[in-house]
Amino acid sequence: MDTTPLPRTSSGSSVRAVAERTTDLLNTLAQEDTGPAQLEQVLRAHGESEPHLTQKDTTALHRVAADLRHVLDAATTEQAAERLNHLLATTAHPPRLTDHGATTHWHLHLDSHDDAPWAEWAASSAGMCLALLLSDRQRPPGGVCAAHGCARVFIDTGNGSPRRHCSRRCATRARVAAHRAARQDSASTATASTSTS
Repeated sequence: MDTTPLPRTSSGSSVRAVAERTTDLLNTLAQEDTGPAQLEQVLRAHGESEPHLTQKDTTALHRVAADLRHVLDAATTEQAAERLNHLLATTAHPPRLTDHGATTHWHLHLDSHDDAPWAEWAASSAGMCLALLLSDRQRPPGGVCAAHGCARVFIDTGNGSPRRHCSRRCATRARVAAHRAARQDSASTATASTSTS
């Protein structure tokens, strides 16, 4: 795992922390039965002290998740940048510093105010995170897992080769499947050439 320090961003957390929170939110929201309780659990796991979400918040977050997945599904850097620019133009507000009434350290927000709706906060902070990653690495900021049967998203915070899978487990599963398929093709080719000889 890459441990290179990343810049801090809109939530007062590192880009990596916002990326992890965003990934967990998107993958939770991809499940059809996701409700406020599941989202509150994800937010608490990522440092939100007492999140209270309604069904209306959940519905709005589902729409934001679709927009963010659209960004992560981009095939090229240019396409990702275009989609991010649209997302930021429709969700982000002028940058502002806040300490939430002296309850936290000063940090940057792109939502409209400290009590902005959860969807506005999620879209603007995730949008800023993805924009920073794209501009820093000059490549799409993440993607949808390439493993067969997996639709989980990931945000790539590493400095190495671009990721293609949501987890090591999916990457290993894909490599094993490719290896088995190659062995089977080799065996089939060898059998075919033996039988025609």
